[in-house]
Amino acid sequence: MSNDTVTFLGCGSWGAALGSVLENKGLNVRFWHRNPETVNNMQMTRKHYLMPNVKFGHRVSFYSDIEESIIGSKTIVLAIPSQNVREIISYIKNSINSSVYIINVAKGIERETLKTVSEVVFDELKDLSNYVTFSGPSHAEEVLANTPTAIVSASKNISAANFVQKLFSTNKLRVYTNNDLIGVEIGGSAKNVIAIAAGFCDGFGYGDNTKSALMTRGIKELSKLGSCFGARMDTFFGLAGIGDLIVTCSSVHSRNRKLGERIGKGIVLDDAMNRSHMVAEGVITAYSIKKLSEKFNIEMPICNAVYNVLYQNADPVKEVDVLMSRDLKSESFIY
Repeated sequence: MSNDTVTFLGCGSWGAALGSVLENKGLNVRFWHRNPETVNNMQMTRKHYLMPNVKFGHRVSFYSDIEESIIGSKTIVLAIPSQNVREIISYIKNSINSSVYIINVAKGIERETLKTVSEVVFDELKDLSNYVTFSGPSHAEEVLANTPTAIVSASKNISAANFVQKLFSTNKLRVYTNNDLIGVEIGGSAKNVIAIAAGFCDGFGYGDNTKSALMTRGIKELSKLGSCFGARMDTFFGLAGIGDLIVTCSSVHSRNRKLGERIGKGIVLDDAMNRSHMVAEGVITAYSIKKLSEKFNIEMPICNAVYNVLYQNADPVKEVDVLMSRDLKSESFIY
């Protein structure tokens, strides 16, 4: 296997940004995309199909054959929506060995099973030893622009986390390690739901007071869910928790916040989703978290409000009123 070849399964904006980081470090990068026409177009133009300002050099190659794309690669990056991970892993599991590095950069919870991405991957690759989740406050647009960014490499296998830390670290991308894999996954997934709620507030024209309260109580909900999975509380007060929550709830680049803003302005869900070429993972995650909160019998009022708007056609303005009228209580973050 080649140590200097990394295959990205999926070629969305985040995968393209990370691939560009590695290309600039002198590695050979392969992108797989399921659409042969898209692959041919990128191969000919050397430009990204969604971001034509992103240009690829000679170290980057493109594939529509998934098995061909992973031949000889020691490292495979899952840069696909979380709901497609099981399908994609099933295509490649007989073509890789247990020593390959699998790096997941998607953020979500499988709808049918309520499993995190790592649980899905280990369902399919039971002997895999080098699995890492790469997560944190990191918009593709800013990484591509060389904006200083910090992110987390999380794994139960700390040597794998260290490998990924060294692989991606540059003087503009600072990577920290964390062995709380489940905490990083829950933080990265659930914050997208809170970001949709933040978008509602932007659509209503609410101000900083509202968003500050939303994010603070949102981190309470993330950490409460995480505790049910055995996650460490400090993870939610780090880059994969409050860090990712802040940027996703605040940024003009956030696809989940944008989706919520459109709904807050009166656009129906299907139309709001169709206005973006990129997947807003928070929509399906809102469903998964609703089911998890019922399973664990915990209160997650903000996530529940988002679920009601997305799946029960509830009025988002009335849902805010319901949140603000709940029984009065202590702010305590202790469970």
